[in-house]
Amino acid sequence: MIAGVCAGLGRRTDMDPVIFRITLAVLAATGGIGLIFYGFAWLLVPYEDEEENEVRKLLTGRVDGQALAAVLFALVGCGIFLTMLRNGAVLTFAVVLSLLLAGAGYWSRRRGAPDPDPLAAQAAADAPPEAKAPPVISIYPSWWRDPIVKDGTHVGGTGYLWGPGDGRGRDLVSVVDVGIATPWPHTSSVRPQPAAPPRTRGPRWIGGWVFLLALVAGGLGTGLTWDTHPLGTSLQTGLACALAVFGLGLMVSAFLGRTGAGTVFWAIVTAALLAGASALPKDITTHWSDASWTPSAAAQVRPSYELGTGRGTLDLSRVRPGMGRTVEAEARVGAGQLKVIVPADTTVRMKIDVGVGDIRLPGNGRKDVDVQPNRHRTVTLAPVKGAKDTGTLDLTLEVGVGEVEVGRAAS
Repeated sequence: MIAGVCAGLGRRTDMDPVIFRITLAVLAATGGIGLIFYGFAWLLVPYEDEEENEVRKLLTGRVDGQALAAVLFALVGCGIFLTMLRNGAVLTFAVVLSLLLAGAGYWSRRRGAPDPDPLAAQAAADAPPEAKAPPVISIYPSWWRDPIVKDGTHVGGTGYLWGPGDGRGRDLVSVVDVGIATPWPHTSSVRPQPAAPPRTRGPRWIGGWVFLLALVAGGLGTGLTWDTHPLGTSLQTGLACALAVFGLGLMVSAFLGRTGAGTVFWAIVTAALLAGASALPKDITTHWSDASWTPSAAAQVRPSYELGTGRGTLDLSRVRPGMGRTVEAEARVGAGQLKVIVPADTTVRMKIDVGVGDIRLPGNGRKDVDVQPNRHRTVTLAPVKGAKDTGTLDLTLEVGVGEVEVGRAAS
């Protein structure tokens, strides 16, 4: 109904196109796989009455509304798919539904194919070989290949001035004797070549200008929002501006100028970066800062400590909750390092969450950094031997991108 993709699939597999339309609509809404498949099928499969597909038209600069719509379908589908990467249930449903649709189409096509006739196959195998026409002679005798007679002459004409250049083509001089009675005068050994016809100028390439304008638009969008918005929002603004320039460039190229596959490639890369920027935590700021929190008593411990981007240090070495008491606190850093110092004579219960990064605990002597995604740890540190129990600290530590380091204070 849009580009004929489902209708073509229905004719190919002998199934009702409505099945493909409903399934692709569901896959488009649950993960974007339907839009990705429809967009790429629209680009790669030519129409029934045409020989070239939309990708070939894009590569040759003949951009029209059909190609732009197909690229838009694929870009939107890729963006939705990237935003659903963390939703395993939705992606599993989309993959299972895709496999079921592919299996149904394959089974329907196999069902409609006629079974081979064994009698006809045996008759074809027992049939005598088909008569073939005699080969066409494409090699002619050449004067320089024929032997020279004792009197100095040779068989064939003498129209060649030099060498075995006739080995690349047909030697007609050996068939028709070309003799030169008297030499002819000539003024130059090089014949003047006819002037080549002037080449018609096609539409000008505008891909470079589109790329430069996209860079400028992306830089302006990011720069104008750098100081007033979080990092993710600022990057989204710049990438959205760049993607809009690429889209406008493709639309303009349908009427004026030409753009190549590079413009489409950078538009896809920009869309992927935009989807990645939308997944950044909103608490990551654009300014790096250092913060230090040092409460000297249990009553001074705040319920929450937050830092956008930078290095935060929470020093709880002088906090003593007291026997049988519990002090709770949360510390969050969007991007950077969170360092927590806990007293040696206190029981510490910690829930640590790191989006992408590393976790270092007391007693961990390794010096390298082990970066992994989605790290979750629940740790309980008992008081050191010989120390008197002075209560419990219940801490929740979170870092979006970076490192959590927990250390013991000297007893």
